[in-house]
Amino acid sequence: MNETTNLIEDNKYVELKYQVIDSKSGAVLTEVEFPLGYVHGVNEVLAPAVMAELEGKAQGDIIEVPIDCNKLYGPRDESLVISDSLDNVPEEYQAIGTAILMENLQGKTKSFLVTRIEGSMITFDANNPLCGREVIFKLNILLVRDATDDEIEAGGKVDPGPDVDEGLTVPIN
Repeated sequence: MNETTNLIEDNKYVELKYQVIDSKSGAVLTEVEFPLGYVHGVNEVLAPAVMAELEGKAQGDIIEVPIDCNKLYGPRDESLVISDSLDNVPEEYQAIGTAILMENLQGKTKSFLVTRIEGSMITFDANNPLCGREVIFKLNILLVRDATDDEIEAGGKVDPGPDVDEGLTVPIN
């Protein structure tokens, strides 16, 4: 078998797991526990800088990609942080980590995350959670193989779904 067949390149189906680690503290900020599958060169499932580093890597490789999130998401914008009284917010949105889609007076929408509840006040933040951080994407490449034509078209793994007989009729009493 030619060794280049297991290298990540366009039209290869890739499965990987990854962690996003804060460069300063070493804390794991995000971790993908279930393999993420995609077709390389067809869709970008991660930031372009991370996708570029995957090119030419092999099944079994573990790579670390440092990313300055200021370049990726821009600097933190404090005007995107809003505090309000808990009395003005429906109870189902009163939990840290809850994502809420809000609309401004011009009809534009933006996703906000509940980041703090203190006393009778709640804080929402529309900045990307990685904004202002330097992080390391640690990627564990689990599988690299040729993608099928269906996977290339879909950009990822295609599950056949249940086997359903189209001609089946069910009598109704």
